[in-house]
Amino acid sequence: MKEIAYLGLGIMGRGMAANLLKAGYPVTVWNRTAARCAPLVEQGARQASTPADAVAGADVIMYCLSDDGAVEDLLWGSGKLLDAVQAGQIAIDLTTLHPTTSRKEAAAYAERGVKFLDAPVFGSKNEAANAGLWIVVGGDRALYDEMKPILETISETTHYMGESGKGASMKLVGNLVVASQLEALGEAMVLATKAGLDPQDVLGVLHVTDFKSPIFDGVGAALAQRDFETHFALKLMLKDANLIASFAQDLNSPIPALAAIRENIKAAVNKGWGEENASAFIKTLEEAGGVQVKQA
Repeated sequence: MKEIAYLGLGIMGRGMAANLLKAGYPVTVWNRTAARCAPLVEQGARQASTPADAVAGADVIMYCLSDDGAVEDLLWGSGKLLDAVQAGQIAIDLTTLHPTTSRKEAAAYAERGVKFLDAPVFGSKNEAANAGLWIVVGGDRALYDEMKPILETISETTHYMGESGKGASMKLVGNLVVASQLEALGEAMVLATKAGLDPQDVLGVLHVTDFKSPIFDGVGAALAQRDFETHFALKLMLKDANLIASFAQDLNSPIPALAAIRENIKAAVNKGWGEENASAFIKTLEEAGGVQVKQA
């Protein structure tokens, strides 16, 4: 069984590394804040003191970090990962980032004889913990087929999208849909509240119609309970919205709806809600409407 080095144990990484351990893979973990490794060590992981220590002897290197800057720091900056990798290893980046960064990674690894997949994930804390993520992958098709059993241990489905950068591209396309759904839910629930409709009655209709969505179910119920517990932080949604805007600009692709949504997200982060769940930007719509969506 392939030995795996897993780097980065944030909300998503902790769940993914734990599921790799449950599947029986030998896993070495590293995190900048070393204390986060402790629960995984209790589950059987080996803790490394540096990225170089983590990847020594590993067959597969996996990481899911906060943004492009964190990935660049790991590879080219303080993490010095590119100095530590060995020819024949395989690297899988599960981070949501700009496709240009993914292609840059692929080229840098190729110079060192390391194969690479960009494999960002859809889902948040619960999906990561329960091996229920949805993974979109860019890179060599044969390498994807080889790595699919590992990816399946942390996911519900995997999807091959094409050459390097295409997984990252699909992730931004999907996150555009997510942001649009959250905005639509927020606008709808504020309008329903101003119209005197009961939130649970509204959500009951949204649950069964042909425009139903798991996002409407989960986020809608939490919104009605004023629950903004962080499953995916609003500050990271702003990062993704900025990435989508840059990606669309590169391709001269119109995203007028996202432009408005991104301003709502910015406003919410500026109000100090960046550490709350991404759905917290709906509170800016509530403030504009002069109402609060909540169960009676």
